[in-house]
Amino acid sequence: MSADQTPPDHPPAADHSRLRRAGMIAIVIVVVVVAIGLISRGLAGQQLKTTNLTDAVPTVNLIRPIVNGGDQALTLPGDVQANYDAVIHARVSGYLKMWYVDIGAQVKAGQVLAEIDTPELDQQLAQAKADLATAQANGNLAKITANRWAALLVKDAVSKQESDEKTGDLAAKTALTQAAQANVDRLVALEAFKHIVAPFNGVVTARNTDIGALIAAGNPTDPGLFTVADENRLRIYVRAPQTYISQIKVGQTAEVSVPEHPGQAFKAVVTSTADAVSAQSGTLLVELQIDNSGGIMKPGDYAQVAFNLPRAAGGVSLPASALMFRKSGLAVATLGSDNRVVMKAVSIAVDHGQTVDIASGLQPGDRVIDNPPDSLASHDLVRVASGG
Repeated sequence: MSADQTPPDHPPAADHSRLRRAGMIAIVIVVVVVAIGLISRGLAGQQLKTTNLTDAVPTVNLIRPIVNGGDQALTLPGDVQANYDAVIHARVSGYLKMWYVDIGAQVKAGQVLAEIDTPELDQQLAQAKADLATAQANGNLAKITANRWAALLVKDAVSKQESDEKTGDLAAKTALTQAAQANVDRLVALEAFKHIVAPFNGVVTARNTDIGALIAAGNPTDPGLFTVADENRLRIYVRAPQTYISQIKVGQTAEVSVPEHPGQAFKAVVTSTADAVSAQSGTLLVELQIDNSGGIMKPGDYAQVAFNLPRAAGGVSLPASALMFRKSGLAVATLGSDNRVVMKAVSIAVDHGQTVDIASGLQPGDRVIDNPPDSLASHDLVRVASGG
């Protein structure tokens, strides 16, 4: 080494060792960072898996079936009709001469409601009476002749054939007289129909004619001259669902209410039933009758008929929200002792709308899941909500 060269500040070996240590530290840091990242990802994945498993268990609310007791109310719409309701048609044709009652009039049986002018019928009766007189005259002559020929036959003045002919002529003339008399009687009976009378005691609820109106008897589109109804007693018809028909008996009472008398209820009695379930509606037609001598209710009223029916002993009821509709039919999800679902097939006795009476498949002590998810199945694990 020459005298003018300056030695280096750090030996090359020392620099190389320092670089090696820095590289090792960097590698260790990288390994530590990667390890921390892997561990964090693993913990996060495990936590996510645990969360998913926890969230997959549905939370449910439990209810207890209510044991039925006492009576149940059944309210049905009713059709109110008069005890008797007759549309009065004309039996003879003509023109309305006069009417004597209007709607709302109280009438008695046999009271004249109107008169019909029947000029054609009057002429037919006059002709029939003339035909009867002719037949009677011919009959009298035939009788005298037959008697004379019978007397001559005794004296052998005429033949038996001639006498029999006169006797036969008398029989024929007598039959013609009887036919003419029957025709007169028929027309006289029709003449009585010129007076339109009330068939029973009641009230006139409709008048569909006026003075001078043409009356055509037998017209299929004729609405009738008057309508008379007996409103002293009313019939009320209801259609009871098949579920209840075994509980509705003749003689049973019910309460009837109508909109025009809010807050009031009237007693009606079941008088008869159709004794057959309608194939179209699945209901039984029930007739009730009510005393309406005070005229409070009117025929044609819309009424609500409330029955008080006994419940089946030992039955239970549930909210309709607890029912599940499966392919196999109605079912209810219950909770077993291991917090797993037990599906029970049930049948409904009575559907009240918001609640249902269960006929079979459920016990009072069962823990029923309310508003169960549609995806819920037997043996599924569930979590009971606090307070459930």
